Amino acid sequence: MKVENNKMVAVDYKLTVDGAIADQSQPGAPLEFIFGTGMLLPKFEEAILGKEPGEKVAFTLEPKDGYGEIVAEAIVDLPKNIFMVDGKLAEDILFVGSQVPMSDAQGNRMLGIIKEVGDETVKMDFNHPMAGKTLNFEVEVVSVRDVTPEDLQPKGGCGCGCEGGCESGCEDHGHDCGCGDGCCH
Repeated sequence: MKVENNKMVAVDYKLTVDGAIADQSQPGAPLEFIFGTGMLLPKFEEAILGKEPGEKVAFTLEPKDGYGEIVAEAIVDLPKNIFMVDGKLAEDILFVGSQVPMSDAQGNRMLGIIKEVGDETVKMDFNHPMAGKTLNFEVEVVSVRDVTPEDLQPKGGCGCGCEGGCESGCEDHGHDCGCGDGCCH
């Protein structure tokens, strides 16, 4: 059976960014997804379309085909006092590299990464962590099958199928559920 829309596809993959392995499937635990439903980057799916189990493909996605370019307007200085919890500064999360879930004025959830902590402000980057990066994939199609009713049941987290929810962000798994809060790429 070939990879095509509305088939359950399992792949082993390795993602290399800037010469280092950024993510990879674990032995015996391929990434499973329903092809053509927007769970993965469109160009990722395009690269494996028509492939059969056992076929391998290597491809590169430029930033425009991955997570986009870095948007300067998505890097902002926020007043440090918004990080107050019960009248105290939440110092346990205020460090460079910390990923902080936040909401904008419209209630949209997003994930920001702290870039700098100043005396009065905190510089946050709301770009996707892989924005501006060239993504190098090595993929092997492990299986292709028809979708079952069980496959359509929510799996917790954001529904992307990540094991253990999406606490660390599904972007680590090379896909994006589009929920906008940084829980899937």
